[in-house]
Amino acid sequence: MFIDSVELTVHSGKGGAGAVSFRREKFVPKGGPDGGDGGDGGNVYFVVDKNTHTLAHYKGKKVLKAKNGRPGEGRKKHGKKGEDLILIVPPGTQVFDAESGELLLDLVEDGQKVLFLEGGKGGKGNWHFKSASNQRPTYAQPGLPGKERRIRLELKLIADVGLVGFPNVGKSTLISTITNAKPEIANYEFTTITPKLGVVRVSEFESFVMADIPGIIGGASEGKGLGLQFLKHIERTKSLLFMIDIASFRDPVAQYKTLKKELRNFSEELAQRDFAIALTKVDALSKDEANERIENFMAHLGLTPGGENRYGLDETYRYYVQDIEEFDNKLPFFVFGISAVAKINIEPLKFALYDLVKKVRREESSG
Repeated sequence: MFIDSVELTVHSGKGGAGAVSFRREKFVPKGGPDGGDGGDGGNVYFVVDKNTHTLAHYKGKKVLKAKNGRPGEGRKKHGKKGEDLILIVPPGTQVFDAESGELLLDLVEDGQKVLFLEGGKGGKGNWHFKSASNQRPTYAQPGLPGKERRIRLELKLIADVGLVGFPNVGKSTLISTITNAKPEIANYEFTTITPKLGVVRVSEFESFVMADIPGIIGGASEGKGLGLQFLKHIERTKSLLFMIDIASFRDPVAQYKTLKKELRNFSEELAQRDFAIALTKVDALSKDEANERIENFMAHLGLTPGGENRYGLDETYRYYVQDIEEFDNKLPFFVFGISAVAKINIEPLKFALYDLVKKVRREESSG
C-alpha cells in the first residue's frame, strides 16, 4: 500500500533520575555519597533511506517514543542512555508541525540523518552535592522530561522522469515494460490510484528513476478526480514525459493542452520543466492513420518532423528529435510514436529519455 501522508506524535526519552547512595564497604566506616548520574533520554532522529518508497510502515501508529534513560546507581554508576527513536523515511519526505502547518524539515538526500528532538538530560547523583557543610547530601536531581511534538509527514516522490497523461494512456504498461515496477494494469480508467517508482536500466552502470503518476483529468489542479492528491508528486520530478493516446476518443491536441494547463495552474515552475512527448498506442491504428495524427499533432506545436535518428527509431512512423546540445526547453526534446505492447520505439524511448536525464543532472551538478 502507498501511504503519502501520516500524522504522528513523537516523544524523546525522559532523563533518568540521579541516585542517592552512600559507600558501604568493610573497613570504610564513614563512606561518602556515591550516587551515580541518570542516563540521558533517547533522542528522536529522522534518517533518509532510498530503499524505502512509502510511509506505509507508520500507518496505524499514533504515538512513537524514544526510551527513557535509566536511573543512576550506587558506586557512581551512570544510568544507561535511553535508546534513540530512529524514524526511517524515503527521500522527498517533508515534516510539518501538525498544529501550525509549519514546514520543519525537508528530507531529500539519501543517508541524511537529522536530530529532531533531543532527549531529556539525566539527573545528577548525590555525590555532586557534597560540600564542607553537607557531608551527607540526601538529594539527587530528577531527570529532565523529554520533548513531545505532533507532526505530519508528507511524501513527494523524487524521480528523474515523471509520466504525465490522462487515465488509461499506457503509463502503467510502459513502466512495467521498461522498469522493475509491477503496477496493476487493466482496461479501464484510473487503474493506477497510487504513484509507482521504477528503475530504468540503460546499461550495467547507468540507470534512472521513472515515476508513474496517476492519470490527470481536466480540473485536477482544482482537486477534481485524483488530481491534486498526486500532482504534488510531480513537483520534485526533474523532467516530464507527456503520454498522449493517439487512438483515444479524446483529440491528442486537446489532451496535451489540458495536461499543460493543469500543470501550469498547479505550479508555474513545474510547467517550465524539460519535457518530451510520447504518442502512445500507435499499433492500434493503421500506419497511414497513425502518421497523419502524428503530423497533425506536431503541426499544432509548430514542429516539422525530422531530426537525427540517433536512437534507432522505427522510421515507419514520423518523429521529431532536438539536438541535445542545442536544446530549447520551450519545445519538447522529442515527439514520437510508441507502443509498449508491440514494443515499437521502446528501446529508443529509453535511450532518448536517458539523454534528457543526463542533461538535467549536468545542470544540477554545475550549480
